[in-house]
Amino acid sequence: MKFTESQYRLQLITHRNTYISDVKLAEMALDGGCRWIQLRMKNSPLKDIIDNAMEIKQLCHDVGAVFILNDDVQLCKEIGADGVHVGQHDMSVEKARKILGDRYIIGATCNTFNDIKKVYKFADYVGLGPFRYTTTKQNLSPVIGLEGYKTICCQCNENQIDIPITAIGGITSRDVADILQAGVRSVAVSGEILNAKDPQKKVEEIIDILEKNKKI
Repeated sequence: MKFTESQYRLQLITHRNTYISDVKLAEMALDGGCRWIQLRMKNSPLKDIIDNAMEIKQLCHDVGAVFILNDDVQLCKEIGADGVHVGQHDMSVEKARKILGDRYIIGATCNTFNDIKKVYKFADYVGLGPFRYTTTKQNLSPVIGLEGYKTICCQCNENQIDIPITAIGGITSRDVADILQAGVRSVAVSGEILNAKDPQKKVEEIIDILEKNKKI
């Protein structure tokens, strides 16, 4: 296993607003107990991505957290990130695995059970979503909702596909317990944390919910 349950249960996907940068958001999330940061800087200059990535990577490794880079497989290898998350319109997961080998974590965006079937042999986890409509991502796939998660998790079990599934897309702290009950093993959150009055406390709140609803 390349990561632990405590690292995996809450993933922060960075985003920024007028007041909080990607690095500051990552720092506050780590201070709140999050142990998985994915840097997502769509359409940003490469130098800015590298500068942010190197700073966040160090913050993560100082506390034993996982650092994932969004999209860029080659850059993941060059800067020594722990892994990469590839979207459905990025490099294929199979090709990413050939480039990175077994050492790196590879996550894949999925929207359906068939998507999972295509990637589970090469990916370490899947980000399944969107749970609901979200403004933090463009060109959204169809919304899944709780019933969708239940159905897809059942299909995975029936087909003996055992891969960690992360719910993603517009998730708030109020959704977490129901999502876990649907069979998903972790949640990825962005806007709910970024836009909180106190992002660190929001992370602590979500982790507490995850802990209370953890399946034995």
